[in-house]
Amino acid sequence: MIEKKNPASTVITYILLAALTVVTLLPLVWMVSASLKPDIDVFSVPIQWVPKNPMWSNYTTIWSKIPFALFTWNSMKLSVLITLIQVTVSSFAAYGFTKCNFKGRDILFFAYIATIAIPWQVYMLPQYTELRIMNLGDSHTGYILIQSFLAFGVYLMRQFYQNIPNELMEAARIDGLNEYGIYFKIVLPLSKPVIATLSIYWFVRIWNDFMGPMIYFDSESNKTIPLGIRMFIGQYSTEYGLLMASSVVSLIPVIIVFLAFQRFFVQGIATSGMKN
Repeated sequence: MIEKKNPASTVITYILLAALTVVTLLPLVWMVSASLKPDIDVFSVPIQWVPKNPMWSNYTTIWSKIPFALFTWNSMKLSVLITLIQVTVSSFAAYGFTKCNFKGRDILFFAYIATIAIPWQVYMLPQYTELRIMNLGDSHTGYILIQSFLAFGVYLMRQFYQNIPNELMEAARIDGLNEYGIYFKIVLPLSKPVIATLSIYWFVRIWNDFMGPMIYFDSESNKTIPLGIRMFIGQYSTEYGLLMASSVVSLIPVIIVFLAFQRFFVQGIATSGMKN
């Protein structure tokens, strides 16, 4: 017998979800509104949500005030390259740790995953020193290397691969496929949800990273969008209209990436933590 839902509880649930959505989106709406105002009106009380005379010039000024186009290119290049490397490496490693049997596999996996528990603040200075010794300081190459082989992606993809029946692997081996054939023809096509999830995670993480570029990049030609946005914050004054306009522009690629992969995102989160 199917239990009927209480209409009153359904209505209350939708009202609470709508209220939560409004509260969540309110800062974003305020940011967009502030990006169209002069600095003097940004913190006016009461808040003027729709500016009377929108300053669309804020969105053109940010490109000439600082090398914003260069910072955007740097952020895009680093985010795309690191995401591609992370997804590729994590996928191969997760397949090996899940579907291939070799001596010391579980111990090696545990040692690798244990690095997740080490705070970045503990090893950021040794990393910085190591990059300097290798002549990779203040370079995109050095930053890509230190960001492309972290353990979280391996852990997430391994959890997903555990849901793929081993019988598929055995049947493929009987048919003559080697491990690379099994990976490319069977495992990879089934991995779209977790690949989308990991791609969103790493793209957003690198795109929004502030501390890493601030520590590792000295020259302006290597800086990224978060460092560029900080340039609108001066010692004695802050150009809030330009700051908000640049923040709005920086959100556009993140929104595009999420919309492109959203149909796989929920499925990837739901299945990565389950095991048959």
